[in-house]
Amino acid sequence: MTTTGNDAGSVLRVLREDKELQARLDAELTIFNNRATGADDEAGLCVRVDDADGELVAGLTGWTWGGCAGINMVWVREDRRAEGWGGRLLRAAEDEARRRGCTEMSVSSFSFQAPEFYRRHGYLDTGRREGIPGGHVDHHFFKSLVTDPAAAVRLVALAPDAVETGQRYEDAVLGLLGRHGGRLERRQRTGDGRTEVHLIRFDTRAGYDGFLADPERVALRGELGDAAPTTRVLEVHEA
Repeated sequence: MTTTGNDAGSVLRVLREDKELQARLDAELTIFNNRATGADDEAGLCVRVDDADGELVAGLTGWTWGGCAGINMVWVREDRRAEGWGGRLLRAAEDEARRRGCTEMSVSSFSFQAPEFYRRHGYLDTGRREGIPGGHVDHHFFKSLVTDPAAAVRLVALAPDAVETGQRYEDAVLGLLGRHGGRLERRQRTGDGRTEVHLIRFDTRAGYDGFLADPERVALRGELGDAAPTTRVLEVHEA
C-alpha cells in the first residue's frame, strides 16, 4: 500500500483490493447511470449446470439492463468439454435475455479463449484490443437477439473532405442509422484529417436499402447540393 496526502488533509491510498470501495462505486455509478439513461432494471444473469453429485459442470454469468444484455464469464469443466454445454449455456442466456425484453447481447473473449465459438453462434466482431499478455488479443462481439445474424450487412464508408460542412452532414446522416436497424461500430479519421472512415452494420439488407432511401437523408443531401461529400461504400465480411 502507498499513501500520499495534500494540504487539505485528504489521503490517497493505493491498495490491492478494497471490497468496500468496489461496492460503494458500484452503487454510486448505478445511480448515476440510471439517472442518465432512465433505465433502472439492471439485474444479474446466471446459468449453471450441475452433475448428479451436485458438482459444477459449467456456468455463465452476465447482466441485463435497459434492453441490453452482456456476458461476463463462460466456463465448462475440462472433463465435460466437447459435449455442447457452451452452446446450451449461451442459448439459455439469450432466451432469458429476450424474456427480459433485451434486443442485443455483447461479450468479449481473449484470442486464447473462444472467439470462434462466439462467431459460430452468430456474434459479430465489433473491435479488438491488442497488447494482451503473451501477444494475445481481446475480441469484442455483438449479437442482435431479434434479427438473424446471417442477414447482417457490414460496410466501410469512406467520406472524403470531412471539413465543417461535410462533418455536419455526416453527423446528421449517421444519426438516422438506428431507425433502420443500423449502428455505427467505429468512426475514425485518416492521418491527414481529410477523410472519415465509418464501420457500419445493418441487421438486414432491407434496413440498408431503407436507410439509402430515407427521405430525411435524401433531403439532407439535397440541401448541400454540390457541397455534399461523395462517400465510397465497401461491403465487407470477416476474413
